Amino acid sequence: MRIPAHSVCTAVRDDIVSGVFERGSRLTEEVLARRYGVSRVPVREALRTLESEGFVVTRRHAGACVAEPTEQEAADLLEIRMLLEPLGAARAAQRRTEAHLKVLRGLVRLGQERVRRGEGEDLRSLGGWFHETLAQASGSPALIALLTQLRHKIAWMYTVERPVRPADSWAEHGAIVDAVARGDVERARLLAARHAEQATAAHRLRRTDRAARGAGAARVSTSQHAVNTAGVRH
Repeated sequence: MRIPAHSVCTAVRDDIVSGVFERGSRLTEEVLARRYGVSRVPVREALRTLESEGFVVTRRHAGACVAEPTEQEAADLLEIRMLLEPLGAARAAQRRTEAHLKVLRGLVRLGQERVRRGEGEDLRSLGGWFHETLAQASGSPALIALLTQLRHKIAWMYTVERPVRPADSWAEHGAIVDAVARGDVERARLLAARHAEQATAAHRLRRTDRAARGAGAARVSTSQHAVNTAGVRH
């Protein structure tokens, strides 16, 4: 079975974002190949992709390591998202399909129901699916790719506090969908910009324990770790 590099890339990225691999820790091909149960070839390709995305850096005498973004670089990501999400909403107002609207409205209903029942456990996941679907509705592959990469990086660098008034947050989602459904480009852009600005205030930079980094990849299990092999050629 040939495991594609993009499946390995997704697995490594997920482990970086979740903190399995700490910032600054080494990423050796041998350890990663053993962890994910693959050869070193897809691992090498995955590391190149992750380096282009900014999750990995190559250091002299150390090889591939998890990147260590500065606070300014992290702040830039939130600012970039505040620029791109309104653009995505505006494009969605022009290009959305009925299928997109159905999913968006369904997510808003689910979110509002969870809020009414006081069930906040999966609100963050629902919110993530909402913004992912809104990006997909833009019909722009380049914009979708940028927003997806931003979501991964922001989740890596920040923790997000729960909204003080989650009902207001989901009402904002609903208003954005209404504007998109009407094809009101400027209204969709304005509402998405306001929503992004308010959401940014809930982000708190993750702090890493530099003293604990010495062990680096040594603390990561080297046992095989399942890789999503959907679409793998046999």
